[in-house]
Amino acid sequence: MTRQESQSKTERNKRKVLIVDDHPVVRDGLTSLINHEDDLYVCGQTGQAHQALGLITELKPDVVIVDITLGDSDGIELTKDIKARHAKLPVIVLSMHDESIYAERVLHAGARAYLMKDAISDKIITAIRTVLSGEIYVSDTMAKKLLRKLAGNHVDAIKSPINNLTDREFEVFRWIGQGYKSSKIAKRMHLSVKTVETYCARIKEKLDLANAAELLQYAIKWASTTDKV
Repeated sequence: MTRQESQSKTERNKRKVLIVDDHPVVRDGLTSLINHEDDLYVCGQTGQAHQALGLITELKPDVVIVDITLGDSDGIELTKDIKARHAKLPVIVLSMHDESIYAERVLHAGARAYLMKDAISDKIITAIRTVLSGEIYVSDTMAKKLLRKLAGNHVDAIKSPINNLTDREFEVFRWIGQGYKSSKIAKRMHLSVKTVETYCARIKEKLDLANAAELLQYAIKWASTTDKV
């Protein structure tokens, strides 16, 4: 048996992980961490959402790790697409974003785990094994918050109007906060400018904002205190 054949046989006994992140350094770091494990290996990686769907079909991974901010899409929308096509395939979402804002949206989209990028080195392997066992993985803090909500305890805080936005509206709002114009948002989200403007109108209504200037100011202020790309 050649060395290559031996390696292939060894990999067949491991669970396969696909990484979708538009930062090569992050992909390489994750690959190094995962490939050190006896029971896991990275079968593929990409920085593009549209390529990810093809790789899932081709490589048949056991779990997919998705960044919430991708160059050609949004991690929440990609998670929905994955679950629509591969309902049983577990998805782990990684992000620099505050989990109190994003974790519930990600779980509602069908992901099985939400992990802050600053905790990757300590938590990613545990998260992978947790979702592969059929369980959900979030931080202890987030788990307690979700349990309190399930129990009907709303002591955490007054609900933010941001929570009333749909995932698509929230994505548009987030890009506005990063200083993007409607035309650029439309290009990133593969939508028409008219559709983006419709989302903006709905956002203004839900946030009780009078005009585009107020929306821009509100979004930038929100992004400066809560959002990181």
